Amino acid sequence: MRRIAFVLISAVFGVVLAATSALADSPHFLFADNSVSTSTGALTTSFKDAGLGTGTTSIQITLTVNNATAVYQCFNNGGNHPKAGNKETVSTSLTTSGAFPVRNGQVTASLTVGPPGPGSFACPSGQTLFLQSATYSGTTVSDATGNALGATPDPISAGPIHVPV
Repeated sequence: MRRIAFVLISAVFGVVLAATSALADSPHFLFADNSVSTSTGALTTSFKDAGLGTGTTSIQITLTVNNATAVYQCFNNGGNHPKAGNKETVSTSLTTSGAFPVRNGQVTASLTVGPPGPGSFACPSGQTLFLQSATYSGTTVSDATGNALGATPDPISAGPIHVPV
């Protein structure tokens, strides 16, 4: 009788331990928060990815921006923009990724991207190019397990700003 009880208790204990391990490997993002620098126009997304399991040592995280828009404008040496309004709006999608160390089954980190560059737009002689605004929308973080989360706020922008390029 004691043997049967011991075997049953051991079996139940084994099932409980296995269930606990299975629950620990349930990847999910707890948050993904966007911010835009007023000194560079770059988007930074801070995030926390949990439930990665204690056997995982690092994980690849990707930041995707479906639509990133930047407005560039020329200014003369007096700080005024010409009446011709030399101005260029650039829109594109952006992606960056990084490998992050996993500690206690989770990662808390951030990725930075943008703003989109002015491309071939250039100012005439005697004028300087400035970034005037940056807007980002459709921002998502995803990990190597296929887990993803839309970052907030979305859309997010900085402007008017006046950053020399």
